[in-house]
This record gives sequence, structure tokens and C-alpha cells, in this order.
Amino acid sequence: MGKLAVSRTKIMYSVGIDIGGTKIAGVLLDSHDQVLASEKIPTPATDPEALFDAVLELVRKLADSREVAAVGVAAAGFIDSNRSEVIYAPNLSWRNEPLKAKLESKLGLPVVIENDANAAGWAEYRFGAGRGTKNMVMLTLGTGVGGAIVADGKLYRGGFGIGAEFGHMRFVPDGRECGCGQRGCLEQYGSGTALLNSARELAASDSPQGAYLRSLVSDPASLTGQQVYQAIQEADEGAIGLVEDLATDLGKALASIVALLDPEIVVIGGGLSVLGEILLAPMHRSYLENLPASGFRPELRLVTAELVNDAGSVGAADLAREFFASR
Repeated sequence: MGKLAVSRTKIMYSVGIDIGGTKIAGVLLDSHDQVLASEKIPTPATDPEALFDAVLELVRKLADSREVAAVGVAAAGFIDSNRSEVIYAPNLSWRNEPLKAKLESKLGLPVVIENDANAAGWAEYRFGAGRGTKNMVMLTLGTGVGGAIVADGKLYRGGFGIGAEFGHMRFVPDGRECGCGQRGCLEQYGSGTALLNSARELAASDSPQGAYLRSLVSDPASLTGQQVYQAIQEADEGAIGLVEDLATDLGKALASIVALLDPEIVVIGGGLSVLGEILLAPMHRSYLENLPASGFRPELRLVTAELVNDAGSVGAADLAREFFASR
């Protein structure tokens, strides 16, 4: 297949790709901010070349002979300051991957590479829960804990391009081992994975609070996230207690984040955001209890994300348009 056509006069369409550990999602965005097409395919996470080919073909499928101006690709990992290379993607087998150059050589289009949480945060800022503000923090609570910072209307990336990694703040000294090589990182206490691990531990214990969770499976180690969610929805005391513990930890971390960044709004995205006030209420309470000068500061808003599943790909597409327009 040949290179795709490029519009040199105005932005007609942009493609956004969000590469996750299990699926790759893509959208086609037009100049009126409308999603015209979307696709999802499984992620060949253990094969770097197969992963590259999958991204390439998904871009081509979404473009479908249209005049695409630019392509944005969001990936879970560290992206260099030039938004061109995936320095480290622990779940995607990419190390120092020159993804921008490789895609541009095949597509003949401008390509921007972005961290997935940054892309999702940008989408929420532009089109979702953060619109109308200038300073926003987003926490994505899923397999891990990701983050994004919008400061004075601009996406903050840091000096080397890898800022806002809230999940890897050292939260508990010498705490649980983390995939980043350190111990005690926030994502070991505030992520969907952390909640599932705690639920399995509770189910395997003799505690009365774990009785309902134990009743769902023959082996506590096989307990799934969906079953934990079921227990939460049915107001099981043990499961609700685990959410409150997790939310309390997140509230403590949020108090420190707010002390540093002073955002107007904090948006909670990722899989755990579906819990709504079950998560937000204890998190907000813990945040206020741990906030420096609590009661003497302007009150920020703590809300759940609006775009959820499409945030990463929509954000990547919009950042690609912004990059193209700046050129």
C-alpha cells in the first residue's frame, strides 16, 4: 500500500491511535472535532515488529483514502522530549523505539508520539471534564496509575518529556515491589491491579469481610476484576472497605499533588472511574484531611472523566492536529 495523501492547506482529518497492553484503539477526527470512525484491535504486545505493523495498518484503515493531515500515537511508557521515540514501554516490549521516524517513512505523514495518560488528559481538558479550565490534573486508575498535567492551558511534559508519572511517586518507604524497579510506588496501592490483589488476599483470608468474595470463586487467586466490581455494586462490606482503603491512599497522594501544582480540577479516569462516588467520596475526604492549610485554600473540583474509553485516541488525534498547525 502506498503513502497516504497529505493536506498542505488546512487540517482535514487526523488519526489518533492509543496503544494499550491488550488492545489498540484508533479514531478518525475531523476539523469540527467529530469522531468519524473508530476501530479496536488486539495488541501483539510481545512482538515489537508485529505491533508496529498493527499500528500502521490501523492508521491506513482509518484514513481510508481521506486527506489526513497528521497522526498521533499514544503509548504507555516514557516518550522523549521530541515526541518521537518510545524510550521505555514496559508492557509493549519497546526500548528506545524510533516510532515517529518509522511511521513517517511508511505513511508520508507528520506523526507525533505521546504518552497515553498525557493524551487522555489532553482530551479531557479539551473536550471532556476539564474544558473551560486552565490548570488541570488527571489521574488514570487502571492496570497502573498514570497522570497528566495541564498548566496554564498547555500540556506539561517536563524537561526530558517524561513528567507527570504520578504512579511512580514513592508512596510507602520500602513498600510493595513495583515493575519500575522501585518499592512503594503509588500504583501499587492506588490502581485497579492493587484493588484486585487486595481482594484476592481478603478472599484467601479467614476474615468474615471476605466471605462474599470467597463465595464467588473456588480459588481466591482466580478472582477477577469483574467479580470484585460485582461485589462493590452489591454493597458487599468487604469489597467496599477495600475501595475505601484505596481511595484513602489516593487522597493522601492527591493532597501532595495539589500542594505542588494547585490545579482547579482533578479528573479521575481509567477503569476505576466507573465506581463514581463510591471512590470519589472517600478520596475527597482523605484529600481534605491531608491537605496543607486545609480549609484556607480555594476548593478544587474532583470529578470522573467524561470520555473514558476514547480519551487516549481522541487526545492523540487532537495533539497531532495541534502539531501540524504549529508547523
